[in-house]
Amino acid sequence: MRRTIFAFCLLAIAGGYAVGAECPGHPDALGTSRTIVVDPAEHPLIGSHNYRESLPLEDHEVVLTFDDGPLPPSTSHVLDTLASECIKATFFMVGRMAQAYPALVQRAYAEGHTIATHSQSHPLTFQKMPVDKAAREIEDGFESVRAALGDPKGVSDFFRIPGLLRQNSVEEYLTSRGYQTWSVDFMADDWHHINDKEIVRRAITRIEARGRGILLLHDIHPKTALALPQIIKELKARGYKIVHVVEATPDLPKTASLPEQWIARPEAPSYWPHVDVATLALPKPQLDAPNPHNFGIADGAYPQSVPDRLHGGDREVPLPAVVLWPHGVKLVALSPSQMLPIPAADTFRYTPVWKPRSFMRSVRVPMARRSPAAASKTAMASRPAAPAGSRSTLRATRRVAPSRSTTHAAPPPPLSLRSSTLSPRSETTVAVTGSVTPSTPNPLNSPPRPPRAIGSETESGNPAAVQ
Repeated sequence: MRRTIFAFCLLAIAGGYAVGAECPGHPDALGTSRTIVVDPAEHPLIGSHNYRESLPLEDHEVVLTFDDGPLPPSTSHVLDTLASECIKATFFMVGRMAQAYPALVQRAYAEGHTIATHSQSHPLTFQKMPVDKAAREIEDGFESVRAALGDPKGVSDFFRIPGLLRQNSVEEYLTSRGYQTWSVDFMADDWHHINDKEIVRRAITRIEARGRGILLLHDIHPKTALALPQIIKELKARGYKIVHVVEATPDLPKTASLPEQWIARPEAPSYWPHVDVATLALPKPQLDAPNPHNFGIADGAYPQSVPDRLHGGDREVPLPAVVLWPHGVKLVALSPSQMLPIPAADTFRYTPVWKPRSFMRSVRVPMARRSPAAASKTAMASRPAAPAGSRSTLRATRRVAPSRSTTHAAPPPPLSLRSSTLSPRSETTVAVTGSVTPSTPNPLNSPPRPPRAIGSETESGNPAAVQ
């Protein structure tokens, strides 16, 4: 607690909370509330969008930054708006743009704004660019902006990576050169295809959600120049203040601050202590030889006596006296009375898989074959009889000769006995003597009945005359 009070006293003495100069002719201007002096070597990476630290701002404090300029007339309109409100901002300028429009670089510096750099040509490949190529982009950008300003000391050591496409090797190079790499805390997305009203809405919404931080804008877009007056108006109405950031010099010492004020993204709490195993003084592991009692050697399991030393070739290695396992294990054989009996065969019930075959065999006797002529006559006989005197009856009587008689085919010769599977149509049982006896009467196996002559009967049952 005393440390915190002492630090705040130092902040007040150092002028970190000094109110900015009054804005003549604009009594309702937002103005710049205070100026923060930072040392790039102590905090090389700032901006919560990419890094853990950010500027030590209080609640409702905002830092305005502009990228990619200068470019007339948009940059000129932005400078006019800032001048009307007596606001100081930070401009991250591209080297080629500064070479093309050095007058705007000089104007921004003359009006009290901080001049920083944004590479030489704004390539969007910093995340995969080799370090030597990235170094040329960085150094050429600083040289171009310094040449355009005409005062090398007027350009701060602040740098912002194009597109915020960072990589560790580039950040390490920037830190080694004493540069401070800036990221952002919130953006207005003014490089997207949105109008000035949407830029204002996104900027204010994100500022309100966080409460303080670094705002990213682009002074090369006309819609950003149109949205800036409305953004300042909304910040003023909501009680926000503008903070200006400059680099520490031998004549301008850094602003006193606490380390906790720079923390923008605190680390997640760890529930396990961080222990460096390499620094622990641990004894070397020692494994003793096992006790021979554990292998049943001392219990008389082996006829030879237990030696007190081991013979390995020409050397004799004595056994260690230290016992790792104090309690030996005895290997005791079971007595015959304690052994389990062998199960008897009748304990298990076996089910025969194959049934024994009997002496009786079943054969399949095919049906008696009939001639085609007999089959056609049988089919015709099954038709209903036509009435007497009809044309069909007379025509049938003429076709049948009186002297011809219908007979059925002779029964087939006796079949030879053969073994076959059971048939659903007919089954016969074959005795041992070889005789065939039908087991069940089957009308299909009996000889066919002789068919009736066509036209032999009329519908009334009287025999018809055969002509």
